[in-house]
Amino acid sequence: MSPVARTGRYATALLRLALALLAAGFVAGCRGQTSEDPPILLERNMYDCERYNPESYSEFFGDHRTMRTPVEGTVARDRYEDDPEIATGLLPDQSGYVMLVPAGLVNHAGGMAKVLARGQERFGIYCTPCHGQTGDGKGMVVCKRDKVTDPCQSRGFPPLPSYEDERLRHMPDGQLFATISHGVRTMPAYGAQIPILDRWAIVTYVRALQMSQMTAHAEPAPSEPKK
Repeated sequence: MSPVARTGRYATALLRLALALLAAGFVAGCRGQTSEDPPILLERNMYDCERYNPESYSEFFGDHRTMRTPVEGTVARDRYEDDPEIATGLLPDQSGYVMLVPAGLVNHAGGMAKVLARGQERFGIYCTPCHGQTGDGKGMVVCKRDKVTDPCQSRGFPPLPSYEDERLRHMPDGQLFATISHGVRTMPAYGAQIPILDRWAIVTYVRALQMSQMTAHAEPAPSEPKK
């Protein structure tokens, strides 16, 4: 055998061995074993994204603003809801409002007790300044007083209806939700500040306030002891 032919055979054997080792490596890498080692990325692309602090300077954008307007149609992850009744408070055919807080929402939130607790907390933040702690419509924005029992000294803000109002007590829960979302008359819209589940929690707490006031009015006054 000539030296050239022998060299060719050796080269072919080495090539086959290299291909066999490469195939074995691929097979070993696909066995499903996990590793705590960092991944090997030949091209990282957007694997590492540069972050900016709010209101900071940017050299990338032409106007040098880091805070960008979201793309039209963008929906925040915590603001998206598949169920139209939960998202809008309207019936699927939009013929009216849902009468009660959707049961699926209460179950998803972990039960009525958790929903009420969350609603009380959110009510104290967003609603109490105008509507008052008991929903009497005499919050600090409307009335100037040191204690809830003190007479209301108007600050010039239009008076608000009490939650005891017959119209509000018979209003569908979905309409209360829509009012919180979109506002009405002098009340601003809170859809941008309060997430969907929290709005329903506030509706639930408002109903609890109304029921507590009805119970208080229904209790008979204590009779005077006989002499």
